[in-house]
Amino acid sequence: MHHDRTRLRIAESPRVAVRSGHQPAQPAATVAEAAPGFYLLVRATGFAVHMSASAYHLRFVRELAAATLAAAGIDAELAQDVQLVASELIGNSVRACGDFVPLVVEVDTDSRGVTVKVHDPDRMALPRRSGMPSDCGAESGRGLPLVDLLAPGWRVMRTPTGKQISCHLPYGRRALG
Repeated sequence: MHHDRTRLRIAESPRVAVRSGHQPAQPAATVAEAAPGFYLLVRATGFAVHMSASAYHLRFVRELAAATLAAAGIDAELAQDVQLVASELIGNSVRACGDFVPLVVEVDTDSRGVTVKVHDPDRMALPRRSGMPSDCGAESGRGLPLVDLLAPGWRVMRTPTGKQISCHLPYGRRALG
């Protein structure tokens, strides 16, 4: 199967690449020109980025998620939750594997909500559900309980090249108080 792909340059500013690279009604995927430690595939329902974990790339993924979800008509609250979940999962991968770990981060929308997947190369360091930490002022240990709250039912799957954590944030999941 052949996809009609369009090449574009990743600009110095991630915002420029997001604006010029994502068109929600576009049927085929758009491939961004690879940069060291970074390869972006924009799809009609979201994106996948292969990246070396860094603060710059994390910031780009957060901005890309916000722009992609806004273009898809996703409300700002859910988009912020998606950004938070992606950040936590990426941070857990960095803690497990070290700085500049190669990751694949995917964000996609469907008729039920938004799916976030993070794939890292460590098959052995599997996250576990543990509930909220007893010390709410703690500087660490709150990430996965927060993911549990925002995306209950997240799962970990070992893959031939590591592990993938996948979670789904459904539309309208919060009760209005």
